[in-house]
Amino acid sequence: MAEQLTVVLTKAGRTRIRYPAARVADDGDRISVRAPWAAEGVRDFGFVRFEPGDVFVEHFWRTRWYAIKEVWTGDGVLKGWYCDVTRPVHVQNGEILVEDLDLDLWVSADGSSVLRLDEDEFAASGLAASDPEAAAQAVRALDALDDQARSPSGLAALLPPGDAPPRAGACS
Repeated sequence: MAEQLTVVLTKAGRTRIRYPAARVADDGDRISVRAPWAAEGVRDFGFVRFEPGDVFVEHFWRTRWYAIKEVWTGDGVLKGWYCDVTRPVHVQNGEILVEDLDLDLWVSADGSSVLRLDEDEFAASGLAASDPEAAAQAVRALDALDDQARSPSGLAALLPPGDAPPRAGACS
């Protein structure tokens, strides 16, 4: 059985969500986990719906300013990739500590849709004034993810090779 961890997502110093996840891999820099959709009910963004039964294979880095979440249906169909711009994560005491910096990127499964999200929230966050270096790192991370998503190799080039689609119930 995979080691169980808790992902703790904070934003502006407040915990937004905590959810259980099963460790898939940890190479010392990138830690990957598998988790079921953790929020209540359906969240319809217009370009994708996250819903009960969905499975997220989430990749966090200790040295990079982003996380990449593969979004799968419960029966193993890839919906796409949701990327969060974050500070590098810390893993301690069974928790993955993630600080969300507001910027996000969505990439559809076929790569035809690449959407930059929440740039208005980022501008309003005040991070550029309170921590200019972190703000600059965040913008560079979003630009790098956007460029990679639009490249021929796509976001898959940043992820471990041979990831199999999750099976329904594989998160428990």
